[in-house]
Amino acid sequence: MPKPLQFGVNLNNREPLIAPDYDLQALLELSERVEDLGFDSVWVGDSLFSKPRYEPMTLLAAISQRTQKVRLGTACLVTSMRNPLYTALEWATLDAISGGRMILGPCMGNPEEGVKREFAALGLPFSDRATVFEEGLEVINEVFRTGSTSFKGTYYAFHEVAFHSGTEMAPLAPQQSSPPIWIVSNPRLVGDKPTEKMRAIMERACDRIIRLGDGWMTCCRAQHPEELTEQIGYLTKAAARRGRDFDDYTVAYQVTMNIGESADEARSAFGDYISKYYPELSRAMDLSNWGPVGTPGDIAAWLREFHGRGVSHFICRFGAIDQFGQVQRFADEVLPAFQTQEVR
Repeated sequence: MPKPLQFGVNLNNREPLIAPDYDLQALLELSERVEDLGFDSVWVGDSLFSKPRYEPMTLLAAISQRTQKVRLGTACLVTSMRNPLYTALEWATLDAISGGRMILGPCMGNPEEGVKREFAALGLPFSDRATVFEEGLEVINEVFRTGSTSFKGTYYAFHEVAFHSGTEMAPLAPQQSSPPIWIVSNPRLVGDKPTEKMRAIMERACDRIIRLGDGWMTCCRAQHPEELTEQIGYLTKAAARRGRDFDDYTVAYQVTMNIGESADEARSAFGDYISKYYPELSRAMDLSNWGPVGTPGDIAAWLREFHGRGVSHFICRFGAIDQFGQVQRFADEVLPAFQTQEVR
């Protein structure tokens, strides 16, 4: 049986820089609207300079004071480009000021030229970013659990580093005893059968998720639900190898969509938006694989397909200049179809 379904909204923290009538204050107001409309979570993205946007942690701090109930998270945070000690400290602070509502969605960085330039600017090894990513998550997990770390790896090595000098009552820690970590993995298979290289990448990614996280966040190709099923298979095997139950993990899907009066209308608006938001990826990836476009019924049908295959939390990112209109339309014309079926 599929798990109860939840819906969140990605607030597109790049949009205030590319849309003439949508500023940062509008984004903050939208976070309140999302909560009022009954969504379960609010998310923001991350990029240093290849896709400029407002910084996610600072923005989440502001959103935490404009909302009271929704979970707050990153979809995603490129933790491989951030010092893990600072990341853990910032995240613990966010969790405290939000009242324990944070979900960390970490990623290693896409294989784009812009991301490679970001790594180079920071003096980080893009070619070995998976190792940097995993070591950073090891540190973050240890600090969350104990308030200190003595991790030793290839890129990070610490000796009894603690958020506790002895004068404080206890180590600085998040409000949640273990803030959820939904690790991002998007291998995007090409062709009918995976290559041996792709299998190795998939196996490492899935072992990482099981070992270091509490869930899997993806935005795999929207026209290929079989890829979702395939990776869940790898995850289930990885969980079994480590003596864990994959049913305890969350499967979250960040899906970019556009709701219109017709498929043609939605597709046109969607294409125009994505070409501005992700200029490099929009040229490299078939637009149809970003997510569903069309009428509310078209969107609902797509969601049912992926929910039936194991997704329990959809992070909805709206590919449209009119963010308020898309959020309202989803709440009015898509959400009720799931609420009446009692799948939330």
